[in-house]
Amino acid sequence: MNCHVAPQASAYALRRWAIGTAAAIVGTLAMTSYASAQSCQQLWVERNSFYKDAGYCFKTDRAIAYFGNQAVPLSRDARYRIDEIVRLERRMGCND
Repeated sequence: MNCHVAPQASAYALRRWAIGTAAAIVGTLAMTSYASAQSCQQLWVERNSFYKDAGYCFKTDRAIAYFGNQAVPLSRDARYRIDEIVRLERRMGCND
C-alpha cells in the first residue's frame, strides 16, 4: 500500500501563509485600534495632510484655511491610507 506524503515545501508554504496571514490580521487590528482612538478632527487632519504633502489644491474653505493650496499627484500609499481614513470617518459619523 502506497501512502501519499505531502512534500515539505507544501508544509513550509502553508506555514509561511499562516504566519503572513496572522501578521496581516494583527497589523490591521493594530491600525484600526489606533485609528479608532483618533478624533474626527485628528482623522480629518491626517487624511488631508496626505493631500497637503502631495501639494493637492484644496477646494473647501476649511481645508484652504488649515492647509493653504498647491497641486501635485498623490502616491499609491497615500491614496490607500486616505481611503482607509475615509471609511473610518464614515463609520464614526464624522462630518467634513
